[in-house]
Amino acid sequence: MTAGLKTIIYPVKDVARAKAVFSALLQTEPYADEAYYVGFKDAGQDVGLDPNGHARGMTGPVPYWHVDDIRARLAGLLDAGAELLQDVTDVGGGKLIASVKDPDGNLIGITQDS
Repeated sequence: MTAGLKTIIYPVKDVARAKAVFSALLQTEPYADEAYYVGFKDAGQDVGLDPNGHARGMTGPVPYWHVDDIRARLAGLLDAGAELLQDVTDVGGGKLIASVKDPDGNLIGITQDS
């Protein structure tokens, strides 16, 4: 089981413009506002803007499923035929992320909080 789909990350080319659009949509300012990531929280969801996403193979928004054991879940996805896009990476504060592509080319992210 997972803890659900609570995070979605959008690859963006112009982070300042994307930040303005999402601020208008969500009617809030970001909780994280860095050159490498802008994050919003709304209705229990984490919405992120990644200015480096396109360079890492993101072709559109990536949903991130929250899991308890990211390494075991990643291994299971790879064993089931998923293709690795990003291995387990600590993105700060002990938060781990990884992503794969399913056999149809859909992107799947997984994340584990510390």
